Amino acid sequence: MAAPEAELMLEWEREQAHLRESVKEEDTEDWQRSPDFSGLERVGGVDLSFIKGDDINACAHLVVLTYPHMKVLYEDCKMVTLNAPYVAGFLGFREVPPLLQALEKLKNIQPNLMPQVLFVDGNGLFHYREFGLACHLGVLSDLPCVGVAKNLLHVEGVVRSEEHQLQALRSSQSSIKPVYVSVGHRITLDTAVRLTHTCCLYRVPEPIRQADIRSREYLRCRVLT
Repeated sequence: MAAPEAELMLEWEREQAHLRESVKEEDTEDWQRSPDFSGLERVGGVDLSFIKGDDINACAHLVVLTYPHMKVLYEDCKMVTLNAPYVAGFLGFREVPPLLQALEKLKNIQPNLMPQVLFVDGNGLFHYREFGLACHLGVLSDLPCVGVAKNLLHVEGVVRSEEHQLQALRSSQSSIKPVYVSVGHRITLDTAVRLTHTCCLYRVPEPIRQADIRSREYLRCRVLT
């Protein structure tokens, strides 16, 4: 590793450790304590999609859906240039800035549509330094945040095994493959798992699924034109 890269990694590790202290592993909202999530009306999902062969320019997408019916209330799509390099374990430094901009834009133009919880395609506390993308976005946005990963991260001695696969969340009756839910911010793991179940029409929670579908469609249209 070159000296500048090593310096950057150390700086990022220090920043993650500092921000990790702000993560709240507790339910902070009244709706989180309700058996049927009474009071929850808006759930958000975020995604970044890339054109094949281009890992710098991306489409940042934010969607807000109604709860529990999962109808799209709001969406924002913007092409962004990512300035930070991709480094495993430090995805937040690369992807969080444009996602925060999308949330800030919504807060300025239609604050009544701000999501009450965010779903992120990635890990939260289940991370090498207990500070994955869902924690990073959650802490900096100060919104309840849930990380939902499609692949098992090999961390803290957890390996892909039959026993662990059986403990993972099968998000819908038709889904064979599990997803891995972890706390991002301002929510307990039990609540995050329950909420994820209620937001899944397919394998992936609908807010994440819609953000992914719409960002890919936006990129497809750009390529065609």
